[in-house]
Amino acid sequence: MEKQVNRYADEKLTLAAKSAKIAFAVASYWVISIAMVFLNKTVLSHPGTKIDAPLFVTWYQCVCTVLGCYFLGELGIGGVPRFEVRQAVLAKMLPLSAVFVAMTATNNICLKYVEVSFYQVARSLTIVFNVFLDYLILGQRTSLPAIVCLGFVIFGYALGNDQEVRWSLLGVLFGLASSFFVALNSIFVKKNLAHVDNNPWKLTLYNNLNASVLFIPLILFSGESSEILHNPTTRKALFWMLMSAGGGLGIAISFAAAAQIKWTSPLSHNVSCTAKAAAQTVLALLIYRNPVTPLGLLSIFIVLGSSLAYTLVRRSEMIATSERLPRTQPSGGSSEPVRPATRV
Repeated sequence: MEKQVNRYADEKLTLAAKSAKIAFAVASYWVISIAMVFLNKTVLSHPGTKIDAPLFVTWYQCVCTVLGCYFLGELGIGGVPRFEVRQAVLAKMLPLSAVFVAMTATNNICLKYVEVSFYQVARSLTIVFNVFLDYLILGQRTSLPAIVCLGFVIFGYALGNDQEVRWSLLGVLFGLASSFFVALNSIFVKKNLAHVDNNPWKLTLYNNLNASVLFIPLILFSGESSEILHNPTTRKALFWMLMSAGGGLGIAISFAAAAQIKWTSPLSHNVSCTAKAAAQTVLALLIYRNPVTPLGLLSIFIVLGSSLAYTLVRRSEMIATSERLPRTQPSGGSSEPVRPATRV
């Protein structure tokens, strides 16, 4: 009897410890992800710290990620491998890196022109592009229930654009581009992980190293170099503190996403991302006091709710497919692939 009581107490302690780790992982991801969006918005749009150079801001964060990977690898922290660069792998990763540059650049340019409260709606067509590209490139078909969910996402997107008070054409166009490149990036990641031994940290290193070089001509040709040299903001310590903090958060988000997936599941990670987007939108409305119409608010919830419904439908379909597989195949684990986190 005493042994049973002790075993029950140990199981209770183990469950409590696991629950605490899950809560910490989810909270960390939320805090880091939301902080990064608000910090980037401050650097790109807030008077006193603003710089009209979204490409430069993104380049700086890529450089910080490369340096972070180097030092973490040297110190042996978080499972990050030691800094090792092979030219053959760099060349193979170039197409992915080009998509990654387009994705991160259009993401920050979109954030520059739209309110944070509208940011999620402006980039909400990612899953629509994902389905389209999966069919076009990988030949994967989508079920009717999933397509219905996508229809609601498109409806919420259209309604949000119609009702947004501070609507920006450039913001919407770059939001569309960002959605497309996020979807394309996920496909390229699938195809290129094999080049880096299926190690997400190696992929992050090679991706950001290539991007650090690819961004330089873009910065020069876009005229941002003149903005960097002549804007008095770049001579303020606060500006560089914010920029460096953004770079640090860019590294931390990879750890936070990995921890959240490890202690929950890829599905729970996607659900958490949707809930985080809702919290981020509410915070933006409270902090910035952006004017919003009732229908505009409804569009946000339609987009987020439909995205969540699509995730749940796809998950149930994956489970049903795995149950139909021969029992001789190994079971266990999630049927969803774990992808490296991005700053999107």
